[in-house]
Amino acid sequence: MALDDELVNKITWKIPNALALVGSRAGAERNAMTTSWITQLSMEPVLIGIGVDNTSVTHRLISQGGSFTVNLWDADDTRVFVKFSKPAADDGVTLNGRAVRSASSGAPVFEEALAWMDCAVRHSLDLGTHTLFVGEVIDASINRDDARPASMADTRMKYGGVKRH
Repeated sequence: MALDDELVNKITWKIPNALALVGSRAGAERNAMTTSWITQLSMEPVLIGIGVDNTSVTHRLISQGGSFTVNLWDADDTRVFVKFSKPAADDGVTLNGRAVRSASSGAPVFEEALAWMDCAVRHSLDLGTHTLFVGEVIDASINRDDARPASMADTRMKYGGVKRH
């Protein structure tokens, strides 16, 4: 018996997910994208996994550049995520008007992030529509320990389930 697409979407959209900006870089090209598919995968070494659409700019940049950043954002400032649902405008100092600097890997870190992790890719696994990039945390910082990080529940955004055609 085939599952109903609407049912699968409703259920997968209920999975509690963090919401963050993933920074990527290859050569001089930088990007950032909104993501909700983030998880810790190991303690020794500390590994973070992110799911990235195989057709995205970010996928290409992570594949070529070998690193990514995860930038956690304040739950009270979720409008930023809408701006990063498409490739970012890079003026050399900002991405979509938000100040960034280079992490030790070269991938962009947002100055406004509550906390961030710089990850060197250790594994990648093509899973169909998306690739699971597994990165070892090589640097990290907390800028605002008192703020609550954003999650999908803080927005009306929906991502996951069955691919929409």
